[in-house]
Amino acid sequence: MQDMATLAGSLAGLAGAGGAMSIALARRSRASLPEGHALVGDRLADPLPTVLRLGLGGMTVRVVPGPHGELFLGPGGPQPGRTLRRLVLAPLFTRAQATGGRLWNDQRMPFQLVVEFAGANRDPESLLRAYRMLDQQLRDHAPLLSRYSGGELTPGVVTVTVAGIVDARDLLAAQPVRFAFTEAGFDELGSASAPVELAPVLSEAWAHRFGWDGREPIAAEERHLLHALVRAAHDEGRAVRMSGLPEGGRRARAAVWAELWSAGVDVIADTDLHGLGKYLRGSHLPGRATLTKRFSTVSEG
Repeated sequence: MQDMATLAGSLAGLAGAGGAMSIALARRSRASLPEGHALVGDRLADPLPTVLRLGLGGMTVRVVPGPHGELFLGPGGPQPGRTLRRLVLAPLFTRAQATGGRLWNDQRMPFQLVVEFAGANRDPESLLRAYRMLDQQLRDHAPLLSRYSGGELTPGVVTVTVAGIVDARDLLAAQPVRFAFTEAGFDELGSASAPVELAPVLSEAWAHRFGWDGREPIAAEERHLLHALVRAAHDEGRAVRMSGLPEGGRRARAAVWAELWSAGVDVIADTDLHGLGKYLRGSHLPGRATLTKRFSTVSEG
């Protein structure tokens, strides 16, 4: 199986723009945090530099299709220059090329990029056209990306997940060679509709199943449920990413992060990027090597 070192070599000979900027970003960034995931809000006009500087191992961006098929960072509608290609895909490629085939010197797992389709235009045909545009852009950056071909998943510097399209699984499953994956929820544990090679990550919003907000001790029933669901996902060979966390104060957020960590959740997604990064770097957190190894296994096949 192709590893990160081989991918580094394939990127080294490719030309691209913005190498100096990417090298500068690499020098300023911290060690990577594969367990941290940024939920990018609309306030960040150019979110990727912040995410990379904090070392967060992935991010979710919302996109809306433009009138000519281009994908814009949304959901406010198409805005000149704010395209997925310009602000996310091309800088990721340039940085990986400029820094030896990794986004950080210590990167061992693919960066998890979740592309969530948003906006009012939700008819199936429009979404199908939008996915085809995304697929073409991913193929333009193929040396950077994890891929599935011939029954084998080959890891890349970046793994792309598609969300927000109801029929995404059918679209992806029909491709003999693909550069994107989809997600499943806890309700699909044990289901054949979303095999691991198509949906290697179970992702769910916290409020969909839990009511605890971190201000008081978690109820024993909710803690038991969380641990049981994470164990079931791991037994199927999937990683778990939790998002939609309570938006309380920093202390309440930290209590939720700690509970997720204790339960074995592989990736914690939040809008508080700086707070999450600082928390994950805390030396008091046990078991990081175990979680990192598990997530690497799922991502790399």
